[in-house]
Amino acid sequence: MGALEKLGADLAVARLRRKESLRSWAKRMGVTVSTLQRLEAGDPSVGIGIVATALWLIQRDGELRDLAAPEHDQGALELDVRAAVALGRARAQASAETRLSKREQD
Repeated sequence: MGALEKLGADLAVARLRRKESLRSWAKRMGVTVSTLQRLEAGDPSVGIGIVATALWLIQRDGELRDLAAPEHDQGALELDVRAAVALGRARAQASAETRLSKREQD
């Protein structure tokens, strides 16, 4: 099951646990029943605003703030570490070359 399908299924469970019908939940969200069904099925064409509204209804919309936060971007963090390691190696090499050059001049 993909991430969108799991999210949709979880939202359906949240709706059902609250004993809300498709019709009443869709009305509260300001969408059609068919759009809500697509959301709960994990349809990727459902807009992010609709997803955000569904999350707001279950008081989970605060999670959206951190979804793409730079401090949680593992790929970018790994690139930063690689760049820092490369810079450290380059500086160490330059320092070693400078020391060697000074020795040769003496």
